[in-house]
Amino acid sequence: MTLRSFVVGGAGFIGSHMVDRLVLRGPVTIYDNLSVGKPAFVADHLASGRATLVQGDALDLDRLCEAMAGHDLVVHLAANPEARWGLERTRLDLEQGTIATYDVLEAMRRTGVPRLIFSSSGTMYGETSKTCAEEDLGALPISLYGASKMAGEALISAFVECFGLQAFIFRFGNVVGPRGTHGAALDFLRKLRDSKVELEVLGDGKQAKPYLFVTDCVDGMLFGLDHADARLNIHNLAPSDTTSVARIAELCVAASPYQDAAIRYTGGDRGWPGDVPRSYMNPEKLATLGFRVKHSSDEAVGMAVAALAKEVFPEAR
Repeated sequence: MTLRSFVVGGAGFIGSHMVDRLVLRGPVTIYDNLSVGKPAFVADHLASGRATLVQGDALDLDRLCEAMAGHDLVVHLAANPEARWGLERTRLDLEQGTIATYDVLEAMRRTGVPRLIFSSSGTMYGETSKTCAEEDLGALPISLYGASKMAGEALISAFVECFGLQAFIFRFGNVVGPRGTHGAALDFLRKLRDSKVELEVLGDGKQAKPYLFVTDCVDGMLFGLDHADARLNIHNLAPSDTTSVARIAELCVAASPYQDAAIRYTGGDRGWPGDVPRSYMNPEKLATLGFRVKHSSDEAVGMAVAALAKEVFPEAR
């Protein structure tokens, strides 16, 4: 059956890779304010007519409803792309996370779109030393970004119960890969481009998290859509292993034209207030449905660094 998909944030990093998959299932409407997303990421699909771009903000409920009407599935991937920004603008995650998610849900209610895929985060689990499965929410989030994801999940649960929607919530590890618009690897590569002789790394480099390659991320979401059948479906989407910040820094230096650059750690056990130093996620719930990521955390980081280095240092190709 043809699937008519509506992707909020569809011109962004994860969103554009999701559009790559969804155009194979039917027409796609990309709804994006282009604050971070780039039309170039989806240019081929726009040129072919398989996708349409509507420039609009998720905070504009009337425009969102107008554009969303007539679709079968909403994929909500728009959010504050960088958790640290919330330290400077404390309303950012409230607006781009919580309120934007409410608007998406309310637009679905008004227009009758029945199914939602939502990008949540491992930051939901807060700061804990244990490996977290979906039912583990004993530690509250410690970042405004994580708080907005928790609020978004709660709103989704309520809309599912009150208005009969079906939702698929995926708690991501740190997603990496080509077309990345934020994250440690891209930040490190840009610092090397500007400094050439030194890479400053926030913290002690021992921070470690599961890194998820972007195509694994998209494949996992669509697998869950196709195989999970509850009204509210919540799945971790991450590899079972982790990669340290020090390892990412080393790979970035090696992939840059400045392989003699020194790595300087600023010290402390985390990069910034609200940063979870170490995160461990249990992916077995989605595995019981038949899905496992293809790439380990280290493999995902290595592939991402190689792809991003070509984007940051095109002259070195």
